[in-house]
Amino acid sequence: MSRRSSACGGCECAQIEHFRRRGFTLTELLVIIGIIVVLIALLLPNVRQAREAARRTHCRNNLKNIGLALHNYHDAYGGFPPAHTVDADGKPLHSWRMLIVPYLQKGTVYERTDFSKPWDDPANTEVAAMLEPIYVCPSTVIERDYTSYLAVVTPESCMRPTEMRPITDITDGMSNTIMVAEVPVKYAVPWMAPQDADEHLVLSPKPDDDFHHAGGSFYLFADGGVQFISSETETATLRGLITPAGGEGTDSF
Repeated sequence: MSRRSSACGGCECAQIEHFRRRGFTLTELLVIIGIIVVLIALLLPNVRQAREAARRTHCRNNLKNIGLALHNYHDAYGGFPPAHTVDADGKPLHSWRMLIVPYLQKGTVYERTDFSKPWDDPANTEVAAMLEPIYVCPSTVIERDYTSYLAVVTPESCMRPTEMRPITDITDGMSNTIMVAEVPVKYAVPWMAPQDADEHLVLSPKPDDDFHHAGGSFYLFADGGVQFISSETETATLRGLITPAGGEGTDSF
């Protein structure tokens, strides 16, 4: 009896060892792969949403730092910078984005710039290729050395074409006046170029596919705050937000 039990026990052990060695069957392997695929499908949207949330935060911080630099410029010169500088003949030379570079702790780029010559002059070619990362929204796929952060520039805007504007001119309220808009990629410009957003660009309807972030864009206000404004915001409200002394009501945005 003991010999039989011993024999059977040996047989069972051999079978167990056999199953241990044979690994997964094809069916078991397919089941495991299927489970992994389902888990990836469930987790991927969450990963994408987390990444976009991080990019939105990065974009907001870019604009906040730009706003801080604009205010530091104002403290130094008594007004927000002009949209661009001009030569003796009135030809645009350099953008406000270059004028505030020293206040972004990027003095080297500023020091290498020849402000007596246009931004695209051969003398400034090297500097034009030194794009400041703060001028790029991480949600965009954009041409090299281009930016989608454009000042709103009109005869009545917070940033005037060729003149500085002091805070005291902004009678509609600092938190009700847009300075810089995040525009669709198709309107992006070279970061050093004296080109910005006019009233038509800001107010014209845009397809949802044009926006970097779902549902709208970020805007920098004169108080240094950054607001996300829906793509469905009424034109009249936006018009009120780009005029610093128009007296319009802008509570609805």
